Amino acid sequence: MANTYNVTEFIFLGLSPNQEVQRVCFVIFLLLYLAIILGNSLIVLTILTSRSLGSPMYFFLSYLSFVEICYSSTIIPRLISDLLAERKTISWWGCMTQLFFLHFFGGVEIILLTVMAYDRYVAICKPLNYTTIMNWQMCMVLVGMAWVGGFVHSFAQVLLICQLPFCGPNVIDHYFCDVLPLLELPCSDTFLIGLMIVANGGTLNVISLSVLLTSYMVILLHLRTRSSEGRRKALSTCGSHITVLMLFFVPGVFIYLRPSTTLPADKMVAVFYTVVTPLLNPVIYSLRNAEVKKAMKRLWIRTMKLGGT
Repeated sequence: MANTYNVTEFIFLGLSPNQEVQRVCFVIFLLLYLAIILGNSLIVLTILTSRSLGSPMYFFLSYLSFVEICYSSTIIPRLISDLLAERKTISWWGCMTQLFFLHFFGGVEIILLTVMAYDRYVAICKPLNYTTIMNWQMCMVLVGMAWVGGFVHSFAQVLLICQLPFCGPNVIDHYFCDVLPLLELPCSDTFLIGLMIVANGGTLNVISLSVLLTSYMVILLHLRTRSSEGRRKALSTCGSHITVLMLFFVPGVFIYLRPSTTLPADKMVAVFYTVVTPLLNPVIYSLRNAEVKKAMKRLWIRTMKLGGT
């Protein structure tokens, strides 16, 4: 997939042309990125070191937090460095690499969220068969499917973009490489490629949303037969997951499931799903889950004891 055209680099316009705004954004995004890394790393470390968090639900959560670290690291470090740079450039290969990992980790996250919904369906609707259905072999297969699915989705996106002739304009009105801003640059008609790109992303999203909606519809129907206390406990385990789903899918649907055109709001929406969502995930899962909070407290106590010796 070599670029046979004369564009060897792209120029980002970034979030704002105002240097004062850029300096303020540098501090804000640096702090947010550190919080993302620390928060999600704490989730992973807590689950790995806690025997009480050995269920498949927490196994998937640890992978989700790891993917959040990788996903945000694809974009935010470059955004931070560009906020202090006079000329925000990225090579053609660098742009394609960023595009690949953006959609790779994004695809893995979508599939993991879908798998977590299926896990909740089995736990609530088939509790007696839960350990049989969601055994460790099945968990590993589902996680493997997430990584393979993310790779196939991302490879297809990059392959489609690489078919386009970039022979003139190279200014991207964004702060990272993504399919919609790139579709505005080629010196040929991009309608068909744009349609294929939307179809590729749409297929992954539609399949995932269908599984998610079906899982939670069946769960809600099943809970009608439970006591009020049983419904409360079951819904509390799903509440964090549903909140994260909304934070991830609503901006994603706005950006990727529409005709291949860019809108002025795209940058702000992108900030939400590339920065805010990875930041909120560990907060949501830790604050709404008593077991996670207890495990974090035990981890903190053990760390303090080791530090005191």
